[in-house]
Amino acid sequence: MAWLSELYPIQHAAFALLAVAVLWPQQDGTAWRVLGLAGTIEVIVTLRTLLSRSTVGKTALSDASAVIFLFLLSWHLLTARLNLLDPMLIPPPDAILKLFWTELPDMVHGLKGSLFLLVSGYGLALVTAIPLGLIIGWNGRIYSAAIPFAKVLGTIPPVVYIPYAIHFLPSFKTASVMVIFIGAFWPLFINTLSGVSSVPQGLIDSARVLNLSTRKMLFRVVLPAALPSICTGATLALCFSFLMLTAAEVIGGSSGIGWYVSNFADFADYARVIVGIIFIGIVVTVITLAAERLERHLLRWRV
Repeated sequence: MAWLSELYPIQHAAFALLAVAVLWPQQDGTAWRVLGLAGTIEVIVTLRTLLSRSTVGKTALSDASAVIFLFLLSWHLLTARLNLLDPMLIPPPDAILKLFWTELPDMVHGLKGSLFLLVSGYGLALVTAIPLGLIIGWNGRIYSAAIPFAKVLGTIPPVVYIPYAIHFLPSFKTASVMVIFIGAFWPLFINTLSGVSSVPQGLIDSARVLNLSTRKMLFRVVLPAALPSICTGATLALCFSFLMLTAAEVIGGSSGIGWYVSNFADFADYARVIVGIIFIGIVVTVITLAAERLERHLLRWRV
């Protein structure tokens, strides 16, 4: 049957190896949570593979699932089977999954505060860096004066501002928003400048024939033409925002997903540290995928 050719053997072989390792008789019992997680991934990936029309997407999805299965297999064998790793530092995956479910309400509660800080700082960068980049990039004289400062200030690691922000600003939330804003502002601003400066002159000359005002020229002609560069800057800014959010919560926070990991690391509770890292990875992945879908929607005219 034709659909059999769309199934990728590496994915299913890795899943089969993991299932055998988990189901093989052992004194501590079967790691049903690991098997349940792997089975769920196997079903979802197989269905997505059969329904997807992109060969590249199918291959990438299958390879990614195979990596996950092999990682779980190695983790399970090294901890639950062979006992080669210190269970205090790296517990078996089944214990981590059990603890993850137990700690999920607390992590979700902390996530709400973290997302507020992230959205506030990143949103403030969006509404300031893009308009400023358009205006400054459009004016040649101001652009020439501003670009050296932007290159210097944009290369300073934003983490150095955290102690000063915490000291001078009235609250930790305000300091965190400011640090996230600084971390997100420069990638957005510099990429907006780059996008505006790379707009084809022929496009601008054609628009000028229509006697457009400066405002319409910027937002109806220059902005769409510079959008690919702006989206690149927005992606970089989002990455910096996550880094600064986590760093700020680790240094001076009393709640949030970054604080969760730092707090339990101080008490040497490495099981919860691993749980927190996994949770952060899931959150970052979901937000990044949503940002990529939005970017594809905004740039659909390039297809």
